[in-house]
Amino acid sequence: MGYAKARPSSTDSIPVVDISPLRDGSDPTLVAKQLHAASQNLGFIYIKGHGIPSDLINAASARAFDFFRATEQQKSAVSISAKHRGWLKPGASKMLDGVPADLKESFIWGIEDDQGDTPNDHPLRGPNQWPHLVPELRPLAVDYFRHAHTVAMHLMRGFALGLNLKENFFLSSCEVPLSRASFVYYPAQPSTMGEQQFGVAPHTDFGVLTVLCQDDNGGLQVQDINGDWIHAPPIEDTLVVNVGDLLSRWTAGAYKSTPHRVVNSSGRERLSLVLAFDPDPQTMIDSRAVFGDDHDAPDEPISCGDYLIWRFAKAFSYRSEQPDHAAPPASSADL
Repeated sequence: MGYAKARPSSTDSIPVVDISPLRDGSDPTLVAKQLHAASQNLGFIYIKGHGIPSDLINAASARAFDFFRATEQQKSAVSISAKHRGWLKPGASKMLDGVPADLKESFIWGIEDDQGDTPNDHPLRGPNQWPHLVPELRPLAVDYFRHAHTVAMHLMRGFALGLNLKENFFLSSCEVPLSRASFVYYPAQPSTMGEQQFGVAPHTDFGVLTVLCQDDNGGLQVQDINGDWIHAPPIEDTLVVNVGDLLSRWTAGAYKSTPHRVVNSSGRERLSLVLAFDPDPQTMIDSRAVFGDDHDAPDEPISCGDYLIWRFAKAFSYRSEQPDHAAPPASSADL
C-alpha cells in the first residue's frame, strides 16, 4: 500500500512566467517568447502577475468548500445536467482504464451574462445550476470565471505572438466561447487505497488551455519527457497553466499536452479552481491555419465543439446516455 510515486521537480522543470508585461502591453514580445519556449517542453507553466484578486480566490474557495461539505442529498439538487452543468459526484469520471474511478467531485458552470442568461446552443453548454444552500457561490463563481477567462485570453494572445501569428489569431472566433469553469474537490486520500487510486488519474486535458488555481496542499503531478512523474507544488500567488489536446493539435504537436494526475497525500481535503478555455464551438482546429497551406498536417481539421463532445463521452459515465453523435477525430494514424 502507499501512494503513486513522484519525485520533486527541479527549479527549471516547470518555468515561472510573469505575464504582467503582456497584460499591460509594456513588453508582450518578451512574455510571448517565454510562453512559446515553455509550451514546447512540458506545456506546463507557473503564471505570475495574473491579476486575479486573492480575496476573490479565497472567498470563492470558502464557499466552494461549503458546497462540497454538504450532504449528498443536498448536492444532488444540482446534479450534473445534460449540458454538463452542476455537481459531478465522486466516481462519475474515469480518466484512465484499468484503475479505480477518480475520487474527485466537481461543480461546473459556464459563461453567464449580467442578467444570468447563458448560451444554450450546444450539447456541452446550457443553463447553469446554482445551489440554493450556498447562495453566495453564484456571484463569486461568475466573477472568478470572468477574471480567469481574461487571463486565458491574454495567454492565447501570447501564444499567437510566440508563433509569429497575428495577436488575435486564436481569439478570432471567440464571441461565445465554449469555455467552462469548475471547482474540483479532492477528499483526503489514505495510503491504504494503494498506488492505483488517484484523485484524478493520469490524463491530458481535452481542450485548448487550462488555467488552474491550486490550494497549498499540493498533489498535482506531471509526467516529464522521460516518462517520470514529478511534483508540481503550489507556488504562492501563481496559477498553473497547461496546454490542452486541442492546442497541441492546432499547433501540430509543437505545443505539448502533457499527462498529469492528482494524488492527495496531504491528509487534508484539497480544492482547485479550474478554467478550461475553448473558443466558439464552430472554430476549426487546423494546423494548416497556423503553419500555412503547404504544411503536412498530422491531423484532419475538426471543430472545437465536435472534438469535445467525443472526448467528454469517453471520460464521463453520464455522457453515455446523451444523444451526441460526434465521430472520433481523424489523425494521420487513422488514415
